[in-house]
Amino acid sequence: MAATTEEHGDIMPIGELCNELGISTRTLRYWEEEGIIETVERLDRGNRGYTPYMVRRVKFILKLKDLGLTIKELKNLYRVYGEAKKTDQLIPELVNILDVHIDMIDDKVAKLSSLRKEIVEYRQRMSTKLRESI
Repeated sequence: MAATTEEHGDIMPIGELCNELGISTRTLRYWEEEGIIETVERLDRGNRGYTPYMVRRVKFILKLKDLGLTIKELKNLYRVYGEAKKTDQLIPELVNILDVHIDMIDDKVAKLSSLRKEIVEYRQRMSTKLRESI
């Protein structure tokens, strides 16, 4: 159950957040160690607690990870955001990173398409040899 503070509103314990998002507590601790998210406040027994703002940030990071962003890229975005505290600088950086990922995906798709074509051609040759040997 989430705790409440006057300063931050509802505070979600780390275990509850991880259960809700399907990630491990170690993942959140790692992101904190790597500087992807800021250190969060501690609840009564020293457990980490996440404000609604931090919960939104963690969900955003998960979406970016699903898009293929690396830890290094996430750290860079956090740095850009921390310097500006405005999305007007974060959004262009994010667009640039996503453009790089789009190019990488397009390259992989082209290579896979070429590989598929080669496999289909090879299969046809082997099928022809099999029919000729019967």
